[in-house]
Amino acid sequence: MNQHNTAGQTVELDLAAASWQVRRQDGVSAQEEAQFQAWLAAGMENRQAYARMEGVWSGLGELHPTAVAQLAKAIPEHKKRAFRLPLVTAALAISAAGAGWFGWNYYQQQPIFHESFASARGELLDVHLPDGSVMKLDTATRVEVTLYRQRREVRLPEGQANFYVRADRARPFDVMTDSLRVTVVGTRFAVRNTHAGLGQGGEAVTVEDGRVRVAPLHATAGGAGAVELTAGESVQASRAGALGTIDTRLAHGALLWREGRINFDNTPLAQALAEFERYGDTGLVIKDAGVAAMRVNGSFDTRLAADFGSTLPLVLPVRLRKYGAVTEIVAAGKNAK
Repeated sequence: MNQHNTAGQTVELDLAAASWQVRRQDGVSAQEEAQFQAWLAAGMENRQAYARMEGVWSGLGELHPTAVAQLAKAIPEHKKRAFRLPLVTAALAISAAGAGWFGWNYYQQQPIFHESFASARGELLDVHLPDGSVMKLDTATRVEVTLYRQRREVRLPEGQANFYVRADRARPFDVMTDSLRVTVVGTRFAVRNTHAGLGQGGEAVTVEDGRVRVAPLHATAGGAGAVELTAGESVQASRAGALGTIDTRLAHGALLWREGRINFDNTPLAQALAEFERYGDTGLVIKDAGVAAMRVNGSFDTRLAADFGSTLPLVLPVRLRKYGAVTEIVAAGKNAK
C-alpha cells in the first residue's frame, strides 16, 4: 500500500470516527449504538481512530476560533442545526490529523451556504444573503449563490441582477457569467448576461458605487484583458469575453430596470422589442428588415409591455397591422393587404 492510499484511508477513518463521536454526543438509539459497537469491533484501526476523536473532543473549541466564528455568523439560524453534524465532524477529523495543511484547506473549501434563486417573467425579486449582501434580480433571472469561509461566489447563467455587497476584505465576492468574472470587496453594481434584448444578447457590468475588477472568466490572476471600473462606469463584453471600452454615458440608463423602466438610446427596434419580451408578451412581430433596423429612443415602463406597440406610430414612421392575436409592425407607407 502506498503512502497516498494510507493517508486517504486515515482521513476516511477519522471522518467516520468523528461522525460517531458527534452522533453519540447527541444521543443515539439502541440500534445505532449496536451499529457503533460493530464498527468498533471491525478492526483495530477503527478503535484507534475513535480514541483519537475522544482525545480531541474537549479541545475542539480551540480549533481555529476565527473560522468557527465566521461560519456561525454566515449560516442562517434555521440552518445551523442541519450544518452541525458535518461541520463538527470535519473539524474533529482535521484536529485529529494535526490540523495539517491538506485537512485545513479541505475544510476551508467546503461551502457553508448554497442556494439557487430565480425570478419569474415580469418579476423583480429581492434576495438577502446570510453575509448581509443583497441582490435584486431582474425579470427572468437565475442565480446560484455559494458562500465559502474565505470567498463568496454568485453564478449568473441568465438575466441581470444588481448587487449590494457587504464589505469583507477577507472574503472577496465574485460574480461569474458565461464569459466574465467580476470581483469586488464591497460595492454596488449590476451585471447583465442575457441572450436577447439590449446589447445584442451580450454581457455588461455597471458600477453604482465603489470599484470592481472585470476580467474574462478563465483569465489568470493579474492577467491581461482585465479592467477596473469605478462609480458611474460600465463596460460591455462579447460572448467570448472580449471587453469593450469603458463607458461613462450609459451607466444610469443601465440601472433603470430596478425602477421598472427600460432606457433605449438609439436602439434598433428589433432589440427594443426583444428587451420588452423579456418582461412580458407584447404580441408584436417584425418581418421587415428595414423596420427592425429603425432606431428607438426614450424611457418606457416595463410593466406596460403590451402597450409598447401603441406608442410606436407616435415616434417612428410605422403602423400596426393586426392578424388575429399577433400584430405586425410595418412601415407607414407600406400598402395594406
